[in-house]
Amino acid sequence: MNQKLPPVTVIGLGPMGQAMARTLLAAGHAVTVWNRSPGRADALVEDGAHRAERPADAVAAAELIVLSLTDYRAMYDILDGASGALSGRTVVNLSSDTPEKTRQAATWTAGHGATFLTGGVMTPAPMVGTDDAFVYYSGPAAAFEQYRETLARIGAPRYLGEDPGLAQLMYQAHLDVFLTALSGLMHATALMRSAGIPASEFLPEVMPTLTEIPAMLGAGEDPGRQIDAGEHPGGLSTVTMMGATADHIVATSEAAAIDLGLPRAVRAHYHRAIADGHWRDNWTRIIDGIGDPR
Repeated sequence: MNQKLPPVTVIGLGPMGQAMARTLLAAGHAVTVWNRSPGRADALVEDGAHRAERPADAVAAAELIVLSLTDYRAMYDILDGASGALSGRTVVNLSSDTPEKTRQAATWTAGHGATFLTGGVMTPAPMVGTDDAFVYYSGPAAAFEQYRETLARIGAPRYLGEDPGLAQLMYQAHLDVFLTALSGLMHATALMRSAGIPASEFLPEVMPTLTEIPAMLGAGEDPGRQIDAGEHPGGLSTVTMMGATADHIVATSEAAAIDLGLPRAVRAHYHRAIADGHWRDNWTRIIDGIGDPR
């Protein structure tokens, strides 16, 4: 191991935690690992990692502690018994939860004399450590800068600010888009299967549709700036046109006897915009109702 590189402890050895530990090992860091099921550390130990017997031992082994757990509750379950060893450490929690629970965790960690950074890993485990991997971070800027080079081995670090909830919020926003798209894809597939068209035939036809989203936002323009400025110039994709399409999807889904929850929710966005008098605006106007539900 390169003695100039800071040692790192990785707690939580699911697929993501194992990938991060292996990437750090390959870069030359001394890596200590701990997991509730000790067997998950076996392959890493064979590759040179040190297995901690207890969470307190894992925390004591390095000043940089990386957590890859199911949620933030798991952090408390594991670190409560090791809280006496946290003083002076930097805890980088790459687990998923809500921004508010993240802020609470930062307060809890500070109460034990440690610094807290939040991270949102925007890549699947097999891509950790590759050029395509990136991770959002938020929390104290000084701590982020201190460990930027080490964290960059996991994925390109993108710092969002001091508020520890920001990285989690960005992570959840990405997943909001991702999960909604996945549900839409499966809803459409179910719609076609109701007519006897199998997924094997439909999916190759529909996948290119996902690439049209940038064009729907406005090719050659700055859609983010326009939305921030409250500008929604009507064009081919008006609220009226998209709302009519949403009506048709609900009716088609009802006739096919498949779940109506998703298409009804989408339709409601356009009906709200029309009711608010924005029927001539671009479809992006639905953000007003989404941001101010009633």
